[in-house]
Amino acid sequence: MRLAGLIRVTAVLFSLATAWFFVHTYFGASWKVVSLRSWQGSGADLPKLNPPPNKCNNKRSCPENSLAFKVVSGAANVVGPSICLEDKILMSGIKNNVESGLNIALVNGTNGQLLKTATFNMYSGDVKLLLDFLKVIPHGTIVMVASYDDPATKLNDEARTLLSELGSSYASKLGFRDNWTFIGAKGLQEKSPYEQHLKNDAAKNKYDGWPEVLEMEGCIPKKMD
Repeated sequence: MRLAGLIRVTAVLFSLATAWFFVHTYFGASWKVVSLRSWQGSGADLPKLNPPPNKCNNKRSCPENSLAFKVVSGAANVVGPSICLEDKILMSGIKNNVESGLNIALVNGTNGQLLKTATFNMYSGDVKLLLDFLKVIPHGTIVMVASYDDPATKLNDEARTLLSELGSSYASKLGFRDNWTFIGAKGLQEKSPYEQHLKNDAAKNKYDGWPEVLEMEGCIPKKMD
């Protein structure tokens, strides 16, 4: 009986040794407790995904039934302005559709679709071209404006009045090499909240002969039919 018992103990020890060798060889040299959480990956181990940027790379997102915009004036007479709406660049130096003076994009106020872009040289150009353009803007159209270099030398009283009727508070005050960003609309009953104006002031100018760049962003409510 003692011999038989010894054989059984030997067999058990052999089986345990074989099992240990198998585990050691195929699954690593040590055991550890693995929870379901750690097996799936803890929050610290998971890659951190950055949220998608807001439209036009704005600081804040816009609610439904509104249009995200960013309007940037030109930098001196070196870097052209840009106009972005709903993550689409409407005008910029890269698109090669901006020039010195007033850069204007017309947008459907209901759906945000681009209708037309135009540039008007206000230093050596013909103000009549601007007058003809402003007079036929359809009712309810959003008007987005960015200045570049000089927006005002050729502006006359009629042009300033037409711009003021779009909701501008500063069109009547624009001067030589001022910086100006503006969003108004044809048929707007009150002054627009989307406007910035910076005077050309030799004592305060950031550049030699020009004020610093203006950058305006926000959300425009869509026009309700």
